[in-house]
Amino acid sequence: MIYGGRGQEVTCSCVRVRFAEMSLKGRFLKPGDDSNYAEDRSDVEPTSGTSFIFNPNRNLSLQAQRQRLPVFSLRSHILYLLENYQTVVVVGETGSGKSTQIPQYLQEAGWGQDGMICITEPRRVACTTLAERVAEECDVILGREVGYAIRFDDRTSPGVTQIKYVTEGLLVREMMADPLLRQYSVIMVDEVHECTLFTDILLGLLKKVQRKRKDLRLIVSSATVDADQLFRFFNHNATKDKTKDTAAVVSVEGRNFPVDVFYLQEAAADYVRSSVDTVLKIHTKEGPGGVLVFLTGVEEVDKCVSALREESSRLGEKGGKMQVWPLHGSLHNSDQLQAFLSPPQGVRKVVVATNLAETSITLPGIVFVVDSGFVKLRWFNGQSDALVVVPASQASANQRAGRAGRTRSGQVYRLYKEEDFATLSQATPPEMVRTNLSSAVLNLMALGIDNMLRFDFPSPPPASHLIAALDELFALGAIGEDGQLTRPLGQNMAELPLPPQLAKMLLVSGEHECSEEILSIVAMLQVQNVFIDPRGGQRHIARARQRNFQVKEGDTLTLLNVYKSYLRSGQSSKWCGRYFINFRALRRAVEIRGRMERLLMQCGVEMKSCGGNVESIRRCITAGLFPSAAFLHHSGCYHSVRTSLPLHIHPSSTLYTLPQPQWVIYHEVLHTTQAFMRDLTVIEPSWLLELAPHYYEKTQLGDT
Repeated sequence: MIYGGRGQEVTCSCVRVRFAEMSLKGRFLKPGDDSNYAEDRSDVEPTSGTSFIFNPNRNLSLQAQRQRLPVFSLRSHILYLLENYQTVVVVGETGSGKSTQIPQYLQEAGWGQDGMICITEPRRVACTTLAERVAEECDVILGREVGYAIRFDDRTSPGVTQIKYVTEGLLVREMMADPLLRQYSVIMVDEVHECTLFTDILLGLLKKVQRKRKDLRLIVSSATVDADQLFRFFNHNATKDKTKDTAAVVSVEGRNFPVDVFYLQEAAADYVRSSVDTVLKIHTKEGPGGVLVFLTGVEEVDKCVSALREESSRLGEKGGKMQVWPLHGSLHNSDQLQAFLSPPQGVRKVVVATNLAETSITLPGIVFVVDSGFVKLRWFNGQSDALVVVPASQASANQRAGRAGRTRSGQVYRLYKEEDFATLSQATPPEMVRTNLSSAVLNLMALGIDNMLRFDFPSPPPASHLIAALDELFALGAIGEDGQLTRPLGQNMAELPLPPQLAKMLLVSGEHECSEEILSIVAMLQVQNVFIDPRGGQRHIARARQRNFQVKEGDTLTLLNVYKSYLRSGQSSKWCGRYFINFRALRRAVEIRGRMERLLMQCGVEMKSCGGNVESIRRCITAGLFPSAAFLHHSGCYHSVRTSLPLHIHPSSTLYTLPQPQWVIYHEVLHTTQAFMRDLTVIEPSWLLELAPHYYEKTQLGDT
């Protein structure tokens, strides 16, 4: 069955880069150097921790390897401080062993007997790889004494697990059921310098919990952060008597090697193509060693990976073999782990990653880094939330460069001019001050925190962002006129691990009798790059075959057709290859859908199918995404109804080459050269008045 009416069908200049041959050895730190390197802040992507530790002593026994890590010399100090202080701030470079070793020290000292040892990470790839490494070192089965819990995946054993790695957002959700987190004796918040939204929320909540639970110990761990700021935040002692301090700080010396930095004489016009050219130059002219490429998003990563694999095939045996792996948050866990494996003898490993790889992971064998100089961030202007591709900060650039100096001296190739580096901002603003706070406010309200303006955030958000979040939640029906969560809608929205608009869409899908279809659409929206865009002559073949799924009602219905066809194929990878569909993305979508279905049934939503009634699906989407409506302006572009922001249809959209519809709903906005709408659904304007009468009203404009 094809949902909706069939649509019709819907590139990059090659720039050869020239590097200034300037060696800047000494710009990066060696162990023990004093510099402003401690001021580094990491970018965040939607969004880590040291997830896999490369050890040059891997031929030794695991116990001997552990003792070679820098953190081992501070084992007794950390345990002593934890006995005497509620909070211990641990500052240490990525690779020092803090994320894998400190939990084991705690377990060995008996802290896991009266409650679990919990370690939070901003990203799921960190949780899974860290848990696997620690389980291996402890010689236990993953999921028993050592486990992890991430969104839609829980590998722990109640009553057995002592060390548990979780994402920050999941721990916040656990607090809804147990506000005092009584099942934990020690909580370690890792990679605090990433300054993610949930990092700030979690630190603020844990500070409140500590006042109620004097026995709860907290470890705040970071690669580079202002330790004094964290000390002041968690020190409950208001006097000058140091003997009454409740927090302490310990520093772990890292292991960095010198790094040579090379800049372009002229900035790259197309940094994706320039990244490919640079990797090929390294591969053909430099010695052995892995290459790590930093790009902004999944689409660019996949394009670069495809180009490099094509070039590798063209070079053949004579040019030397390359193993090219993508690394980003949308990959399935097993696919992410491919980037951590060592290549066969004589093969160069190339990892193309988003800023997930800046501080969240230590990839083994990386000697060369290619830095595009850009990053994709979520940015909220008080009215609309958008993905924006912006220049990376100096701190981010330094973090990327540091990836090349983990195992031996390395080289960094920056695809911009040296004088441009000085114009970059010093640090990336915390996520708390630059993103939509609707999800954060919803979670805090579910925890009984009503006065957001007085909540103790480490990075206080603008009041305008809090007001905008409350306005959106009220419009969605999550909170009532009394400022409290509505029942059951608001409470159920807080329970679902989704943005409020998608959660609302799911929860009302039963009323529109299309919950089966909406579940599939939401699952598909959680993965990226469903369609593969090959290079060369196959591009036309791919587009012709992908038109089988495209419909004039928009991208969401197209995604639904892809999902249904994938299931009918028996979830075949060969079918995906024939239609140039991303098999890994579809496999992940099936996994997410199954877990969301169980959550939705717990919320009392009946599973129903609309039987091909496209209007029911579109109306249900409108019921959740109505704040993101846009109309076709007489100027030829779209305007957001909410903000009058000029918008354009993204080139990857099904609607890009079709006659422009008058009204659409979009899932997100991407800012590059223009503001592009993505994941579109064609709607009728009357539905906005019917489904959101409290948000929209019809007025007659006079002649102007």
